[in-house]
Amino acid sequence: MSDKAPVVSVCIANYNGVEVIDECLRSVLNQQGDIALEILVHDDASTDGSASYIHDRFPRVKVIEGAENVGFCVANNRMAAGASGEYLLLLNNDAALYPDALETLLAEARRLPIPSILGLPQYDAATGELIDVGCMLDPFLNPIPNRRTESADVGMVIGACFWIPKVLWRQLGGFPEWFGSIAEDMYLCARARLAGFPVRALGSSGYRHWQGKSFGGNRVTPLGLSTTFRRRALSERNKSFVMVVACPTPWMYLLLVVHLLMLLLEAGVLTALKGEPRIWREIYAPCFLGLWRRRLLLWATRKEVQMSRRAGLRVLASVFQFVPYKLLMLARHGLPRLR
Repeated sequence: MSDKAPVVSVCIANYNGVEVIDECLRSVLNQQGDIALEILVHDDASTDGSASYIHDRFPRVKVIEGAENVGFCVANNRMAAGASGEYLLLLNNDAALYPDALETLLAEARRLPIPSILGLPQYDAATGELIDVGCMLDPFLNPIPNRRTESADVGMVIGACFWIPKVLWRQLGGFPEWFGSIAEDMYLCARARLAGFPVRALGSSGYRHWQGKSFGGNRVTPLGLSTTFRRRALSERNKSFVMVVACPTPWMYLLLVVHLLMLLLEAGVLTALKGEPRIWREIYAPCFLGLWRRRLLLWATRKEVQMSRRAGLRVLASVFQFVPYKLLMLARHGLPRLR
């Protein structure tokens, strides 16, 4: 790490990540090139000694110790507020950068004429397989992994490795703290694209990710798609929030009605086939309740976001694929395993 004023601030949200944080931090410290950087870690009231571990082994890392668990969005907003760099790289504690990652991101950021959100190819840390090069979206805002290996405009880049100029972060308002966790990356990418700022996934370099390690679930296993009740509940609720806020009028009204009807059908089918009433109680009911309880905040946020819109419908539609991704996953892997 350089003693010069930082150009890049690497922000790592950590909760009980003592098993993975060492590899993450060393991957940042071992970056190629003479890039002035700082590393901030927000420890979210971990109970596994993470904060002490980082203090003892990585004395140049700035640790923000939370008194209580506040979630991914608040943690990253706190780090961004205290960051000194021109660029922010939000990095999961279970992700490890390739040695040329920061060089690659910084070169692209400086090449582009306007501030842009950037991401890198994501590789499975266990198998080395390519997971995605950013994601496209289906009409119901389900992320569809993009596996083209060239750089491309995408619907979103994954929050596990999320590059954004600090000036753009401030302009977009950072992560919505009422999301808690999940889909905050989709929200910020949607806001950026609506306002006319590119969201690009780069085809070179990359990072290894223990996908699902920090939050549970979201993995295809030999037994099919595996996820958790909590992750699925937050995903369905927060994707619905993004739809309300970001989808242009008049398409939002039509899509939202169809989306909610599809969720009701999905809830009924899963609950009946699996014989688990908690599927409705813990996944789908909170989505509908969340939309109702947050309706005034959602409408106010929608008004703000839509007033800042600069992109045309053709540009916005270019990152969508119109076959519902859940149907493709059902055909490939069957019903998801919930735990």
